[in-house]
Amino acid sequence: MSEEAKKEIGKVSTYFGNVSVAAIKLSGKLKVGDKIRIMGHTTDFVMPVESIQIDRKEVESAKSGDHVGIKVPDKVRPNDVVFLEE
Repeated sequence: MSEEAKKEIGKVSTYFGNVSVAAIKLSGKLKVGDKIRIMGHTTDFVMPVESIQIDRKEVESAKSGDHVGIKVPDKVRPNDVVFLEE
């Protein structure tokens, strides 16, 4: 995928290792079923979004400005960038 085709939709603010959850501050829309890529200095993986939580409540979608929690398969770090994969 070309760099231009990727759309940045947020940044990781915190990682909770005990439950493998990334807290992400969104700058774009995200919904369950979307495929995202998380990239940073030592992070780079693609994953489907299987659930989204806002304030520990399950939601189907979230918008720019929302602070969401997403279960991730690998460690992420603050300021890792989240892209929406086409």
